[in-house]
Amino acid sequence: MRSRLAPYLFVSPAMVLLVTFGIVPILVAAVISTTNMNISAFASWDNVDFVGADNYVALFADADFWQALGNTGLFAIVGVPAIVLVSLFVAILLNRSQSRFFRALRAFYFIPAITAIVAISLIWGYLYNTQFGLLNYGLSLVGIEQVQWLSDPWLSKFSVALVAVWRGTGLNIIIFLAALQSVPKEYLEAAALDGAGEARTTFSVTIPLLRFAIFFVAVTTTIAWLQFFDEPFVLTDGGPLGATTSVSIFLYKEGFRLNQFGYASAGSIVLFVIIAVITLIQLRLRRADDEY
Repeated sequence: MRSRLAPYLFVSPAMVLLVTFGIVPILVAAVISTTNMNISAFASWDNVDFVGADNYVALFADADFWQALGNTGLFAIVGVPAIVLVSLFVAILLNRSQSRFFRALRAFYFIPAITAIVAISLIWGYLYNTQFGLLNYGLSLVGIEQVQWLSDPWLSKFSVALVAVWRGTGLNIIIFLAALQSVPKEYLEAAALDGAGEARTTFSVTIPLLRFAIFFVAVTTTIAWLQFFDEPFVLTDGGPLGATTSVSIFLYKEGFRLNQFGYASAGSIVLFVIIAVITLIQLRLRRADDEY
């Protein structure tokens, strides 16, 4: 009996946390999304009325929501491949040598992942400053006029995404380094004996053996970008003209600034469904790749 109960006892703390902070909030949000709940409901639940699917109907008719959804999609399309490719490239370079210098570089690349996002965004905000920013100062030295890094609606999207890519590569570099350390040396030696160069070995042997690590990083990075919030919130607060408003920022403003908890909950459920569908598609592609 003890041997049968032991596995459940070991996983029970994690399951309790998952249910408490993962599943229960989703269920609560689903219930609230069918009401007109606002902050006054905390004083008296008599003010809460059941509205059914009205919040969802209003949400899909809201131009601001579609703009936020489009921005989020663009962020994910730009950010996910950028982080995966940059992290993989840097990890392969760092894995070439085991010297103290390269080990120090690994710690250096990991620093952005453990630095407070507010501090990072403030520093990048000064770099992007139109009048006094270091980037515009450098461009002025070669005769280029001031660039509106955070004021131009289109350029601001990529400026904010660049900060997130820079911050997000650190952790993924460590993941790829760990995967590279597990690549069997026999395969690399066999490729060298067959006359394969370093580039051919990397693309034909190393990268195919990193498929699971690449898949893991792609899935987790996609989920993170679909919930993109920190960088645009601190740098631009979703501006200019909603150009950097992600779905998460849209939900925050609707729920906590406009006091529309039911409406924001409906948006959060829609976002959850989108993330779940995309993740399931990725898992299905992974399964098909394994079968192939």
